[in-house]
Amino acid sequence: MCRATVDERMRGGKAHASIVPDIPRSDSIGPVVLLSLIASHHDLDLAVLERLSADTHAIGHEIVAGCAPVTGAVVLATCNRFELYLEVDDPEHVAAARAGVAAVVAARSGYRAERVETELHVGRGVEVAEHLFAVASGLDSMVVGEREIAGQVRRALSAARRDGTTTSDLEALFQAASRTSRTVGSSTGLGGAGRSVVSVALDLVQDDLPAWPDVRCVLIGTGSYAGASFAALRARGCSDIRVFSPSGRAHAFATARGARAITGVDLHAELTDVDLVVACSGAPGAVLEVEALAAARVGVDRPLAVVDLALRHDVDPGVRELHGVRLVSLTTVSDNAPDEHSAPVAAAHEIVAGTAADFQADRRMRLRNPRIIAERTRVLTGLETAIEALGSTDERAVRALRRRTRLALHGPTVRARDAARAGDEAGYAAAIAELAAIPVPDVTDVAVAPDVRLDVALDVAPGAVSRPLPVR
Repeated sequence: MCRATVDERMRGGKAHASIVPDIPRSDSIGPVVLLSLIASHHDLDLAVLERLSADTHAIGHEIVAGCAPVTGAVVLATCNRFELYLEVDDPEHVAAARAGVAAVVAARSGYRAERVETELHVGRGVEVAEHLFAVASGLDSMVVGEREIAGQVRRALSAARRDGTTTSDLEALFQAASRTSRTVGSSTGLGGAGRSVVSVALDLVQDDLPAWPDVRCVLIGTGSYAGASFAALRARGCSDIRVFSPSGRAHAFATARGARAITGVDLHAELTDVDLVVACSGAPGAVLEVEALAAARVGVDRPLAVVDLALRHDVDPGVRELHGVRLVSLTTVSDNAPDEHSAPVAAAHEIVAGTAADFQADRRMRLRNPRIIAERTRVLTGLETAIEALGSTDERAVRALRRRTRLALHGPTVRARDAARAGDEAGYAAAIAELAAIPVPDVTDVAVAPDVRLDVALDVAPGAVSRPLPVR
């Protein structure tokens, strides 16, 4: 699928360079590339995000199985974002990978592949880590500092593990994102004030409700967002919470939390006697239709607040036209989320930028380190093999020879690793050349008497090792 899609896009002499800009050399050290394809509430309508996120559970496996350049994938889909984190086998294959992914998402969403490519912003190099770390820290959410997203990032990695689509680099990326999220939370206090999409939604409706201990609520859904909503309601003092699930999991969810489960038959009857509905099941199609709610409210004067936190709309948007009903959706939350330009947010962005740069530097070093290790192994293993072949040796001379050999390797090793971390390919190549030029020492003379001339074995100036060598 990937290759055919790219070939079609290149017909007529239109090269794919216009699709994906050149990748800086410092971001493509090593054979594999980390790539992100991002769509979020910042740029797209939630309805578009909903379609892009269709069948999220299957997309990662389908991408890895059907798109040869993509060796790993983690899919992060929430109520306000759809993000793909990919490992691509070669910098030259990035365009093919992007086109192939667009084809997979297009087939699931019903959009044309060309539109999907347009809607998914490409990130590469340090951009990938910086964006994910900001997301995990709640800095890219509708409500800055919200903490639910950190759990969603962890679950995205767990799902990729389950599906067999993660890789060591993607594991490192997502684990670093979780660590960064914890650092931001502990260092800045963001998230400590209960910031979340749920809390903003409840703030928007609370003026129309009785006092929280008197609120009667129906919660639709049993997933992670339902759990967060339940906790937020209880934290405000709401104890009368009835749980309904289109999937039939309400009983287990409610029992674990000391709430009451209701069935589909009971749902409409319950709606005549509640003040608040919080819906976040994510079921396909509306769980609460206009006609059903209108019928349930015949003869009921009590105002009803409806909070729909599902990306796919658990509640028919038409209910806002019913008398006495107020509907708060994700779009409402986005429009009313507080503007966050505070010192803690600025400090959080600094942490994210720093940890992302460190991650990218560490990744460059890890990708280049095998060559460094290979050169060191060549010399050190060669030395030990030669010493062992001698049989009887002067142990003092052998220890001195080992120390001198490691000292000779130390300088270019440090320079190679520092250059790799910095993305300095010229410096890295020069340091590797230094390592490659270091020969396996001649150990012939360490088998003779204790007064052996070590300057001969180490190929240094006469007398350079005539005094005891310091231990390093």
